Amino acid sequence: MNSWMAHQISNQFDELQDYNLFETDQVLQEILFRYGSQDQTRLSEMGKVVGSSEYYQYADLANRHTPILHAFDARGRRKDCIEFHPAWHKWMELNRKFDSHAYPFIHTKLSSKWVEWAARFYLSGQVECGSLCPTSMTLGSIALIQREPELWAKVGEKLLSTEYDERDLPIAQKKSIWLGMGMTEKQGGSDVRANETFAMPVAESGRGKAYLLTGHKWFFSAPMCDAHLVVAKTEQDGLACFFVPRWLEDGSKNNIHVQRLKEKVGNRSNSSSEVEFKDAWGIMMGEAGRGIPTIIEMANYTRLTCSVGSTAMLRQALVQCVAYTRQRKAFGKHLAEQPLMRAVLADLALETEAALHLSFHLANCYESDDALSLAWKRIMTPASKFWICKRAVELTGEMMEVFGGNGYVDNGIMARIFKEAPVNTIWEGSGNVMCLDVLRAIGREPESIELLFKDLASIATQDERLNHELQALFKLFHQSAEDLQFMGRSLVSRLVILAQAVLLKRYSPDYVANAFIQSRYSQFYGRVVGMLEAKQVEVDRLLERALAHVN
Repeated sequence: MNSWMAHQISNQFDELQDYNLFETDQVLQEILFRYGSQDQTRLSEMGKVVGSSEYYQYADLANRHTPILHAFDARGRRKDCIEFHPAWHKWMELNRKFDSHAYPFIHTKLSSKWVEWAARFYLSGQVECGSLCPTSMTLGSIALIQREPELWAKVGEKLLSTEYDERDLPIAQKKSIWLGMGMTEKQGGSDVRANETFAMPVAESGRGKAYLLTGHKWFFSAPMCDAHLVVAKTEQDGLACFFVPRWLEDGSKNNIHVQRLKEKVGNRSNSSSEVEFKDAWGIMMGEAGRGIPTIIEMANYTRLTCSVGSTAMLRQALVQCVAYTRQRKAFGKHLAEQPLMRAVLADLALETEAALHLSFHLANCYESDDALSLAWKRIMTPASKFWICKRAVELTGEMMEVFGGNGYVDNGIMARIFKEAPVNTIWEGSGNVMCLDVLRAIGREPESIELLFKDLASIATQDERLNHELQALFKLFHQSAEDLQFMGRSLVSRLVILAQAVLLKRYSPDYVANAFIQSRYSQFYGRVVGMLEAKQVEVDRLLERALAHVN
């Protein structure tokens, strides 16, 4: 044998690309059909674009060539400009083109508008996650700004526009704009009430009036956005929320000085920063003293985006695992034929489908303000963010392991997803904050948990295991406040798993729901992935459902 023959490559396979993310996702299509989607042709178009090798390459480039801060020009004048690789702009343009930033506010008459939005966010987030940060914050800001008529008249059309405009110019000169958020300060973190940034009225005080802000933000999300919603305290009225543009109407730069960009574990394509306000001009939004409730309304939307975004990561990693193991051979068989690997893949498929149903059920609850939808939104939005985002961190590591050493190298999508996953557990409130928010919602509106449990009972009572868990949880939620808080993570985790089981029982085929219930209510659940009972799981049907064979 010639020496060079030893270096011929065999039994090696690249990550799946050039496939339609929408057409290969049976569960997503079923969900959309159930909620009356009227735009599946458009979603198929998006799925083809996002799944193309071209956009996988754009995602890789945007995350390898990270943003660069140009704080000053060549003569020392403040510039505070952030340079992005052209691949970043491709993704931002795609999200804008397919309405991912504002779909429910553009297509207001559709009864499935929030589910349609979730599908777009979910498709995009499977390949490139960093661009979802400004997309998410822009979405979350729209409802708030719509309640400020004078401000909405100036920026509303540009927020809703589907034409991407990357230029760094005053808002009046742009075709479309993005919004970011500034809450976190060094001394407070999640405790926004500890904020020290101070806002002084220019003349009159109150809603819709101009203020000058002085202070510092330790995390200023997406500083290249055209404006940010910022929390600052006022002299007499406490904390308030302010609309703070990058440029002033006279064409000069606002006094927002970017100190540095954060060196993050993941989310590398997106810029996060520390900034100083030195009499930065802003307009008060909402009522004086209501800064936290105002900004939390935005966070309610962005917490939903965290759940959908983490579900997207689970989906992409699952697809890559299934496609890879169908090709890679070990010990004389394809990996996907090996019993132990099949147990792992089946468990990952169950987790991903459960996350998808919960995320989209929540999105649908944003369509209306009936009492049950409000109960799901108020309790299950933070609960879902806690659980799905936590599971994404664990399971993307498990999924990376399926590829062995090839998964651990830093030039493939599996490693990028693994490093990306933790951002959603932290952004918009850590796990503990989410659990506390669930408990606060129950404490303030005890009728909401009763309404939620009644809805879960409509299905749970049909299964002995689910009914037993429902009754046990209902009793536990009636403990003292201190005991509830101590058990917060346990209670919220169990609540989410029960909700997922109910949704699967309600909407998925029996072989999916039964396998999920059997495994999640086994004494071994949670120790490692893949602890399933062979006779309880129809693996072939689960894996075919997860990803039909693609060429």
